[in-house]
Amino acid sequence: MRPVTLVSVNVGQPAVIGSVRGRPLTSAIGKQPVAAGSLYLDALNLEGDRQADLSVHGGPDKAVYAYPSEHIRAWAAELGQDLGPASFGENLTTLDWLEGEVCIGDVWAWGEARLQVSQPRQPCIKLATYRRRADLPKQFVAKGWTGWYLRVLRPGRVPVAGPIEVAQCDPAGVSVLAVHRARLFGEGDPHQLARMAQHPALTRTWREEIARQIRLPAT
Repeated sequence: MRPVTLVSVNVGQPAVIGSVRGRPLTSAIGKQPVAAGSLYLDALNLEGDRQADLSVHGGPDKAVYAYPSEHIRAWAAELGQDLGPASFGENLTTLDWLEGEVCIGDVWAWGEARLQVSQPRQPCIKLATYRRRADLPKQFVAKGWTGWYLRVLRPGRVPVAGPIEVAQCDPAGVSVLAVHRARLFGEGDPHQLARMAQHPALTRTWREEIARQIRLPAT
């Protein structure tokens, strides 16, 4: 199994990125690449990283966010902006794996730590504000260039230089892209949707949303 090439590791602290209805909008989306050789990864955060609104960001199921550098290059051309690592608030800027290949439940071995793919990203107004493009979240969803969140199965010290090994490919083979399309666009036959709604590694909110589409109780 080919490894995940690690282009950059990025962290950030909450800061005001703009305003909404006259009120300051705070987010930690403005991350920066790390220069240190290694960081400690606990169950909730990389060392030096935090979230501004824990009601919708962060938590055990969304401790680390990965985004492919392939998409960043494509966005740079499409948006006419100079974009590089951390441009979309990701902790891990990666290479060689995309949403159609990465599966819910896959386990990554990164230094001493073990992580598990848990869900796609569904962007909010903070992405639009940060990149100064009101239409960006809608495009983000339409393209399926979502990236993916990971939970931490085992904390530990992690190297800033890659690679990250794919220690286990989930046997269900439910890709991040398939889950995104199922929840946001209702794509997939009832059997496929049932597998997603019952997948123990998929975060509960996503299981519940998919289950509603086929009127199946989420596990």
